[in-house]
Amino acid sequence: MKKTQLIIIGASGRMGRALLRIAAADDRFDLVAGITGRTVSPIESVACPLFAINQFEQVPRFDVAIDFSQPEAFESILQFCKSRNAPLVSGTTGLTVSQKQAMTDAANVIAVLWASNFSLGVAVLNDLVCRAAKVLENWGVEITETHHVHKNDAPSGTALTLGGSAEQNAGQVAKYVSYREGEVIGDHTVKFIGPGEFIELRHNALDRDIFVRGALEAAYRLREKSPGLYQFSELIL
Repeated sequence: MKKTQLIIIGASGRMGRALLRIAAADDRFDLVAGITGRTVSPIESVACPLFAINQFEQVPRFDVAIDFSQPEAFESILQFCKSRNAPLVSGTTGLTVSQKQAMTDAANVIAVLWASNFSLGVAVLNDLVCRAAKVLENWGVEITETHHVHKNDAPSGTALTLGGSAEQNAGQVAKYVSYREGEVIGDHTVKFIGPGEFIELRHNALDRDIFVRGALEAAYRLREKSPGLYQFSELIL
């Protein structure tokens, strides 16, 4: 079976380094390049070539890209993938309204999948939130999330996704509570509050590799999709 040619954008970050490590051991992929920031710094135990984000023209041919970089580079990454006619899987959070519109526009040309979270468990949690919200449409909704102290955006992208699902299905405006503590990978609780009772749905991430495996699975399934904007859940569940 022909291997999928993969590049990792944001290769020097936490998720990027984990993607390089796990993708290198995944028989479905041929890891052809890692793309870092404006300057290339060595990354321990990486066998593939590394390029700076301003060296796109030097990157070898690839079938699909995974992006876990910074919002500032998002438009140029979209243009790069469009120029190569290659699908893009992105987990970059903190995108602006205009960047999200640019992603929608790019989906007319290539297959694009953006997700705030690539955990199978979170995909199931979001599905449960949608179902519960349809039944508990008059109940209040509160999203509580905790992440490590290095995370800049708050509420987290996952919290906003869960809250958006609750709002879309229940019509109630979600409230958000964010904590930044130690090295917490990611905890999310969705609380539906009714008269005299409440329901909590919760997901705890114990290993960052769950997001890596989900992103790789999404990339593998997206590689031959026609142009469009795809949801993680529709490819995985």
